[in-house]
Amino acid sequence: MTLLKLFLRKTIRIKCRLVAFAILSTFFLLVISCRLEETKNQTASAESGMPAVRPGVEVFLEKKLDLVRGKRVGLITNPSGVDRNLRSTAWLLKENPEVHLVALYGPEHGVRGNAQAGEYVPFYFDEKFQLPVFSLYGQSFRPAPGMLKNIDEYMRSFDIQETGKIPEKGMIENVEVMIFDIQDVGTRVYTYIATMAYAMEACAEQGIEFIVLDRPNPITGTIIEGTVLQYPEFSSFVGLYPIPQRHGLTVGELAILFNELFLKKKARLTVVPMEGWRRDMWFDQTGLPWVMPSPNMPTLETAVVYPGQVYLEGTNVSEGRGTTRPFELFGAPWIDGNELSARLNALELPGVRFREAWFTPYFSKYQGQLCGGCQLHVTDRQSFHPFLTSLWIIATIRNMYPEKFAFYPDYFDRIMGNSRVRQDLEAGKSPAEIVRELQLQLEEFERLRKPYLLY
Repeated sequence: MTLLKLFLRKTIRIKCRLVAFAILSTFFLLVISCRLEETKNQTASAESGMPAVRPGVEVFLEKKLDLVRGKRVGLITNPSGVDRNLRSTAWLLKENPEVHLVALYGPEHGVRGNAQAGEYVPFYFDEKFQLPVFSLYGQSFRPAPGMLKNIDEYMRSFDIQETGKIPEKGMIENVEVMIFDIQDVGTRVYTYIATMAYAMEACAEQGIEFIVLDRPNPITGTIIEGTVLQYPEFSSFVGLYPIPQRHGLTVGELAILFNELFLKKKARLTVVPMEGWRRDMWFDQTGLPWVMPSPNMPTLETAVVYPGQVYLEGTNVSEGRGTTRPFELFGAPWIDGNELSARLNALELPGVRFREAWFTPYFSKYQGQLCGGCQLHVTDRQSFHPFLTSLWIIATIRNMYPEKFAFYPDYFDRIMGNSRVRQDLEAGKSPAEIVRELQLQLEEFERLRKPYLLY
């Protein structure tokens, strides 16, 4: 009987230990499973583009409404002015009871982004917003009807004028605070930053406060390239001040730099910074949605090549306007794309390959004509140099077709920021040598910009 009791006790102890082990094992498996699920969810969140960066508009609405409380507000914006959930800044301000929004102002392409490059945008009253909408791109200059027959020629002539681009007194006299919220693309030759500078100056003259809601530089804030504009000789609406083509600044940092160094009268400027942005970020690393800043800037890839390919606007080679891949496609009816791609690939330029391409623009240069040429495929955007690459494209096409290639000298020089680069290309100087000679200017600008960096 004693042996039986001992046996039963041992059996019970073993069972208890097994049950305890089973319970502990289950607990540890649950902990590990939860950890794995948490890691999986974090990875999924990162891959799904959950916001890592908060744009200025979100910071403003959460923390800075005291800047506008009780004041009449004007807003310069376009479709790219949105929060992380794609709600437009215009609606966010219009529906906020603490903001008294009284007028909207649109840059080139308009508040709704529905106008093509160079297209006249008139004043109108917006029925949806129940607000007046003023154009900051030619509001007082209506082009002659004949000019619209050649929109490219008109764009080249109008973009280098100041006419109608400086806000008139009557447009802003009912405003006490002006807000600017537009996504820039990181390139000097993009008219929104000139619109911002002109508006700052006009507001300074009228004693109106100016607020910039900051947004990322989509092509990073670390890389600087191209020419520094020769000032004031080559100043125009497509390049106002002596900054490089690829400047590496956010629109808020540009506003501070312009205000401190170049505006005739300083604006009462406030920049609302982003939260979470780092200078080395590309736009697709911010977690923010890409909204086309303009009709011919459909993707981040477009913005990556734009600091170089924009120079084709100053030549008789199509920069791909009128196609679904503007600035990535380029060519002309007289170009053999197969031969051109072979010559360009033979250069072994860093971070890019060229593919033979054929396209027919539905507007702009060579409208309705079949063009031969190439598409740029950026294989490594960190090592890719758009400025150098596009100089090689121009030099190569010019060497292949000396009788057909042509510069539009005045416009090319304006977007280049000097006449020397065109003259060097015409003299047969190597693009690599041209770029080397620009390095000192870029180093000087990098030192100049340091006091105005926010991030």
